[in-house]
Amino acid sequence: MNRTGPPAIGILGMGTYLPADIHRNDRVGALAGVPPEWITERTGVTRRHVAAPDEAASDLAAAAVRAACEASGIPPERLDLLVAATSTPDELGPATACRVQALTGAHNATALDVSAACSGWLFAAKVAHDWLATTPGARYAAVVGVEAYSKFVDPTHRGTAVLFADGAAGAVLGPVGDPGGFHGFRLGSDGRGAHHVLIPAGGSRVPASAETLRDGRHHIHMDGRAVRDFIVDIFPRMVGEALADHHLDLDDIDAFITHQPNPILLRATARGMGIPSERLHVVGDRTGNIGAACAPFALADAAARGLLGEGARVLLCVFGAGLTWGTGLLTWSGAPALHTPPPPAA
Repeated sequence: MNRTGPPAIGILGMGTYLPADIHRNDRVGALAGVPPEWITERTGVTRRHVAAPDEAASDLAAAAVRAACEASGIPPERLDLLVAATSTPDELGPATACRVQALTGAHNATALDVSAACSGWLFAAKVAHDWLATTPGARYAAVVGVEAYSKFVDPTHRGTAVLFADGAAGAVLGPVGDPGGFHGFRLGSDGRGAHHVLIPAGGSRVPASAETLRDGRHHIHMDGRAVRDFIVDIFPRMVGEALADHHLDLDDIDAFITHQPNPILLRATARGMGIPSERLHVVGDRTGNIGAACAPFALADAAARGLLGEGARVLLCVFGAGLTWGTGLLTWSGAPALHTPPPPAA
């Protein structure tokens, strides 16, 4: 994987943020009408973090970006690009990234959003990678995945309330030494499955009205069976394609960093593929499904725990609503990661 030409682009530092309020299974189950054990046995999730009433997606994302900048040693004002990946934006417009730019002081960065649901952070990383590779003078980009799902979850609906949560995770991308950095991305989508997971109302097709509020159409609606079938099909297929692209085998990958939709399903699917449990880093049991923040949070957590040695070969695998999916092969360059503690509870 040695390169010639311009420096490779990789991760210089990572940061995460989870809100202070923790909802454990007894609290969630009481509202959803299921016992705590039901949640644990079917999902593996034991806790999830929930944003405060005055915390929006941009607030979570800004905390993660600040942490990533601190970890990398690149202050926000030196960023050339800031990309936010989210499906729960502050508003339908402007881009949430513009809010994050203002909150962090990244005033020299071009700010934009990428919307690819739970696959969003890797899609955004591809945008940032190519931007840095082709834009004269551009050196550093922040890419953050963030969700404030609790604002859109019906707490009485067990199929969604037990899974979805809030959080943010981001990275600063920039030049790294060979053989580090990203070696390639493979992204895909199939809009024929867009109806499987969505927030039906509030957009231009079904604008907000008293009727949509009454009918709960501003909550997340999910066909759990269809989503499960999609994951079981796409996860092995995308791993196989990525390995074939780079002429690698499963044994050549030191860490599999994935979206975290349901830890029980994720572990079972990976086991069926022959992925050793110690090389699949699972955080969803502690965070729930935080959408576009899942994969970068897992990557940052693995780095912070010392599980990624310099030169480790990482396969990033994401999949989400849309339907969307993607992989990215990354050689870890020893980048530090910082978990930002939430503010003390009032």
